[in-house]
Amino acid sequence: MQLIQSFLTACFPGEAIQLVPITGDASFRRYFRFSIAKKSYILMDAPTPAEDCSRFVATQQAFVQAGLLVPQIIAQDIPLGLLLLSDLGDTLLLSKLTEQTVTAFYHQALAELTKVRTISSTSAGALPVFDQAFLLREMQIFIDWFVLQHLKLTLNEQEQAMLLRHFLLLADTALQQPQAGMHRDYHSRNLMLQPNGDLAVIDFQDVVTGPVTYDAVSLLKDCYIKWPAELVQVFSHELYQSLRAQAQLPLDISPEQFQLWFDWMGLQRHIKVCGIFCRLYHRDGKAGYLADLPRVFDYVLEVTSRYPQLHELDLWLKQKVQPALEVRG
Repeated sequence: MQLIQSFLTACFPGEAIQLVPITGDASFRRYFRFSIAKKSYILMDAPTPAEDCSRFVATQQAFVQAGLLVPQIIAQDIPLGLLLLSDLGDTLLLSKLTEQTVTAFYHQALAELTKVRTISSTSAGALPVFDQAFLLREMQIFIDWFVLQHLKLTLNEQEQAMLLRHFLLLADTALQQPQAGMHRDYHSRNLMLQPNGDLAVIDFQDVVTGPVTYDAVSLLKDCYIKWPAELVQVFSHELYQSLRAQAQLPLDISPEQFQLWFDWMGLQRHIKVCGIFCRLYHRDGKAGYLADLPRVFDYVLEVTSRYPQLHELDLWLKQKVQPALEVRG
């Protein structure tokens, strides 16, 4: 806190600054809000080596150049991991989503993704690639933290081999898709509604080049709010038509093939998130995410039960994992 105060004193000499903590996200970053002369600011504390402040700065610049609304960087101390940011308010899109507003807001949010997809590099170089190894590392979190740590289950060799087969199938299917700029955590808690109706994007520092459906399925099958499957399918078909119109999807890709890509991409993400939420609880002491775990697991079962190719995984989840989750809570 002494280093933070020294940084702020250099930014605002002679001002008495009262920091108010803001509820953090699923990282090691901390955020504080304060006001000077009736103008509000955000201080981001992203301590090294756990966080890479320079990557945030480079990505912020790339998002601005792509035409996206993101926090402005007013001052920075990269070695200390401190950034002074403009304040985009505290109105999360999640807080404004209802059955009456969801269609308009989601059309708006999906339109912003056309800008995200144009990003291929930052001043730090080409974006990291969301490749097979990356995808498999993410799904391993499901095994390590959800299955073994949270549910206290054990896996025999046959189960391990079955999971690897399915994880490889999901990874390979993801990589069949066109690849583009990808936010990697695009959902209603990372979109801020502005007073003029615009949507601002936050938590963008993990941008990669990856499957074209990933961000859309992250939004439409949101881990924090759920919509009827019929509505999600309407949006996914509109995305299919939009990508074709923008020449971002080969013309020989059928709606059925695209729907499989969309669903299986969501499955990969939700498998990972089950592990992430448990890791946040057991490793980082953040218990709040456990309340959303049943919703995320339901997303997993919705997809595994729909596709015959995933029957073996579906059976294992329903016979072994689901009962353990119901007991564990």
